[in-house]
Amino acid sequence: MPRKKMIDTKKLIKAVESDLSSKEIMSEFEIKNSAQLKSLYLDALIKERNVKGITDGRLKKRQARNEIKVNQRGSLIIPGEMVKRMGYKVGNTLVVRKTKSGVSMKKT
Repeated sequence: MPRKKMIDTKKLIKAVESDLSSKEIMSEFEIKNSAQLKSLYLDALIKERNVKGITDGRLKKRQARNEIKVNQRGSLIIPGEMVKRMGYKVGNTLVVRKTKSGVSMKKT
């Protein structure tokens, strides 16, 4: 998936609010099509005006329950927010043990 185009969000919002045509705005910001313009404008509104974005319900549930998922290769997938909360960093080694109450993970 290509990286999202980086633009000056405040400038884009002003351009849209000044009633410029979509062709003029797309030309000024080097935007290829109207779908990309709409997407960038929505992202700008969310960023600059604290408009709440739409979230994926599945992700929210998994984070709320602190779920760790096992992928097809058998790797454990730990949500990034959980990793940050626990203070783990890239390169940390963990010891995982089965206990009577479940599983224990300890940073070494």
